[in-house]
Amino acid sequence: MTTYAVLLPGDEAVWEAATREEREQTYARHAEFARLLAERGHRMTGGAELTHSRTAKVVRSTGDGDLTITDGPYAETVEQLSGFYLVDSDDLDDLVRICGIIAGSDGGVEVRAVVDGSTPDGAEPAGGTDIVDEAAVTS
Repeated sequence: MTTYAVLLPGDEAVWEAATREEREQTYARHAEFARLLAERGHRMTGGAELTHSRTAKVVRSTGDGDLTITDGPYAETVEQLSGFYLVDSDDLDDLVRICGIIAGSDGGVEVRAVVDGSTPDGAEPAGGTDIVDEAAVTS
């Protein structure tokens, strides 16, 4: 199986302005999404709803070993990443169809394979071939 990240961009102002009923309808679509994944043989392995982008921290290296840390989102756009799912699947076409249930008009859904050794033939890591050494990050 290939692991896919289902990325959920959205307009945070639309979510903030949504009524309780509109939010409940959104959560109901996500519950239906999860139900259909399981019913059709896909396996959700993780995911989360993210806090507002105004709570984000952006960390940049200055190149000489120093860091610059700023508040707010990395990208200055209306659409921000609002959440994600990780899904194991052997059927990308079906997964994409199921994602239509949660594809809002304010941001849609982006589905990308995760680089983990099981990526589809020809898929390349977005950042090149170097993988971050987790031990170096945590030390």
